[in-house]
Amino acid sequence: MALKIAIQMDHIANISIGGDTSFALCLEAQARGHELYHYTPDRLTMSGSDVTAAMEKLEVRDVEGDHFTLGDKVRTSLRDMDVVLLRQDPPFDMNYITTTHMLEMVHSDTLVVNNPRSVRNAPEKIFVMEFGDLMPETIVTLDLDEIRAFREKHGDIILKPLYGNGGAGVFHLRDGDRNLTSLMEMFTQLTREPIIAQRYLKDVRAGDKRILLIDGKPVGAINRVPSESDTRSNMHVGGQAVETTMTERELEICARIGPELEKRGLTLVGIDVIGGLMTEINVTSPTGVREVKKFGGADIAALFWDAVEAKL
Repeated sequence: MALKIAIQMDHIANISIGGDTSFALCLEAQARGHELYHYTPDRLTMSGSDVTAAMEKLEVRDVEGDHFTLGDKVRTSLRDMDVVLLRQDPPFDMNYITTTHMLEMVHSDTLVVNNPRSVRNAPEKIFVMEFGDLMPETIVTLDLDEIRAFREKHGDIILKPLYGNGGAGVFHLRDGDRNLTSLMEMFTQLTREPIIAQRYLKDVRAGDKRILLIDGKPVGAINRVPSESDTRSNMHVGGQAVETTMTERELEICARIGPELEKRGLTLVGIDVIGGLMTEINVTSPTGVREVKKFGGADIAALFWDAVEAKL
């Protein structure tokens, strides 16, 4: 049966299709005969318990520079869709949180993937703290004295925004670095939110592994190796994706967190693992699907739609 699928995402005109997971999911859904509709978060409207969006019929092509065609905008109830695919990129701010409340209004009638309540209640850098024994030493705070004490204990540390994404605002402070106070002043001027201090993992030079899970089960991985000039391994800041396999330790991590992911309705999740320690659980818009397939791994887009169709 053909499904009507609405994709809530940043505008498709602005994506880089070679490594974009949302685009891979669209290609696979279209290949299965499903109807695709596109809208951006700013087009949502809630009136009472009804939620609508100005949607455009979407066709996709795996052709760089000519990868999509959009129809006319038609305001449509999300309840008229079979599936809403929540692929909106962070930042995870109040606007993002508001959209999850809107999507939750229709979730009883329309399958929203990932579950909007669970996305809202599982911020990527806080959810991971529920599995403290699987991750490096980490604190979340705005207290400069606490961060100084943490650094005194662990030496090299990473500072990063609590709700940031894509490696933005990530700093590596070496033991003896005198910039901590200045960095904290900068963070507190930019936001009232706490920040993260985390023990620096030297194993990051060998790569930050992205492992993808569907309904709590690992289905593929890539290793992202930082450039010589950067601490961050994120691919859009110069990190290189390389082929990899999952270790016994990484499979153990997946086995520990998998049941909780499935219980929360988090169908597609990406975790980050450095040297056998998990640093994030990405639930908003995890990436890596195209890279896994490129290196001969599973067709995760197909596995994803198998899982969604089974839910319906």
